[in-house]
Amino acid sequence: MDSNEINDSLTEVPEDKAPETSVSPITAEEETPVLDVKQKMEKIIERLKEINNDPCNADKSELNQLKQSFYKTLKYNQDTLYKEYLEAGGAPESYKMVANDYENQFKEIMSSIKEKRNEMLAVEDKDKEENLRRKLEIIEKLKVLSESTEDSNRAYNELKKLQQEWNEIKGIPQAKSNEIWNSYQIYVEKIYDIIKLNNEFREYDFKKNLEIKLHLCEAAEKLEDEEDVISAFHQLQKLHQEFRETGPVSKDLRENVWNRFKTASTAVNKRHQQHFDELKDKEQRNLDEKTVICEIVESMEYDSFKSFQDWDNKTQEILALQAKWKTIGYAPQKMNVKIFERFRTACDEFFSKKGEFFKGLKENMSNNLEKKKELCEKAEALKDSTDWKETAALLTNLQKEWKSVGPVPKKQSDAIWKRFISACDYFFAEKNKNSSSKHSVEITNLELKKEIIEKLNAINAKEVAEESDEETIKGLIKEWSNVGHVPFKEKDKLYNKYHDIIDKLFTKLNISSSQKKLSSFKNSINSKESNLYREREKLSRQYENLKNDLQTYENNLGFLSSSSKKGSSLLTEMNRKVEKLRSDLDLILEKIDIIDRSIQEEIDKEDNQ
Repeated sequence: MDSNEINDSLTEVPEDKAPETSVSPITAEEETPVLDVKQKMEKIIERLKEINNDPCNADKSELNQLKQSFYKTLKYNQDTLYKEYLEAGGAPESYKMVANDYENQFKEIMSSIKEKRNEMLAVEDKDKEENLRRKLEIIEKLKVLSESTEDSNRAYNELKKLQQEWNEIKGIPQAKSNEIWNSYQIYVEKIYDIIKLNNEFREYDFKKNLEIKLHLCEAAEKLEDEEDVISAFHQLQKLHQEFRETGPVSKDLRENVWNRFKTASTAVNKRHQQHFDELKDKEQRNLDEKTVICEIVESMEYDSFKSFQDWDNKTQEILALQAKWKTIGYAPQKMNVKIFERFRTACDEFFSKKGEFFKGLKENMSNNLEKKKELCEKAEALKDSTDWKETAALLTNLQKEWKSVGPVPKKQSDAIWKRFISACDYFFAEKNKNSSSKHSVEITNLELKKEIIEKLNAINAKEVAEESDEETIKGLIKEWSNVGHVPFKEKDKLYNKYHDIIDKLFTKLNISSSQKKLSSFKNSINSKESNLYREREKLSRQYENLKNDLQTYENNLGFLSSSSKKGSSLLTEMNRKVEKLRSDLDLILEKIDIIDRSIQEEIDKEDNQ
């Protein structure tokens, strides 16, 4: 490997690796090192120390691999420390990066290798200048020899001596290489062509040179099948050097031999250029993909995030985008660091806004907790009332007021809700117990529902279902839903029979899953007594959460559709989620409508009593 190439590699910054070691928000999983962090860093430093003992034979690819591996391990260590810090309750904006002693050792050794290489380069440059001087002297001797008319045998022997001396001299400055070589070749060929050499010597030398050059042509042609394009290109450079150093062949073969070698060289060089063109195109595609991700994060509408769920949903999206970023390769070198800084800035802004939101929300939740405690006290003061109608209306209003109050701290959310709903449930349970006509109505309802089950059994007994059966079943289901409560002891047995026959008919008539869920919900509502308000509250909360989710996905879906086709990998999944959310929202609205009708029926019954 050329010493300049190795020395250049020592100053390279590992693309997309070194800059990311300081990024705290990115927490997506990476490939875990085989060894633990300490062992791996120590192993890399040990290998660098070995290279530092003999930098003249350093291998560029190994140095690059060691650098990438070191910075990848360093980043993994820093991400792990940051994750542990967050899990321990630390705030992202307060995190400080922990210094790493191995990084300082790594930089010192790499600097030492570079310094030694620079010293070696200085010596090499001096040697190349001396080699240039010696080759110029040989060219002068060849010039004199080409103009001499002395004995051809003596001239031939002198020529071979000068050629051997020329081949023993190593590299010269690259800028003079072609010029010196051309001058050398001109005088050598002139000597062969002009002076009257002995035909036997001349033909022997031409034959020997022809064998060597044909062998070099074959070697160059085989390089076209070499899988490693870079290796093939470097091997070709060595073949070119050997071709130059080999003497001429007979005049009638010179052009053919050179054209054959040139054709093979062109094929290898074309593959080499194509490889870098493809690499450039791939890096541009990577930049396009990363730009789309940056635009998605930068387009966040922070003013629309009003709840825990909003921020949690967006956090999952950010983490998914960060994981996607990790799977994308390097962008073009000039843009690689810039696009990463853009992405990191957008992520930092998101997590900063999230921190501000939760800080303000914490204060609001404390106020909400006090409001809900007051509502609990009011509900508990009303739970023993026997003024059924007026108290039911008051408790219903309290439940509506409860919905208008925002969230409370998560640790107290369940407890305060159970306290409030327990007071409401107690009142409505007592209210139902005091309904004088309840028992007789339940007996009547029991007989009506038994008749419905018998009708359903009759339909199921048919060998072949008729088209009208589906409408009949729907009518019986609606009739069942309209029938009120049955005696508690008979309830489970009766409902089991009903559900068994309905399941069979659903399977037989292939009634849709959503109809089945809705019918099942109607039956479960009829089996409840005083929990309608609590069930409605639960469904309302589910509806609002799903509605927020739908809005989030629709916003992102619209952005992806209008921005770039690069987001197509996310588009399909988002469309599927949007359709599912819309279906779930429609089903919840139907359930709420059923509950509202049931509540109104209860109120109408009370007004008639």
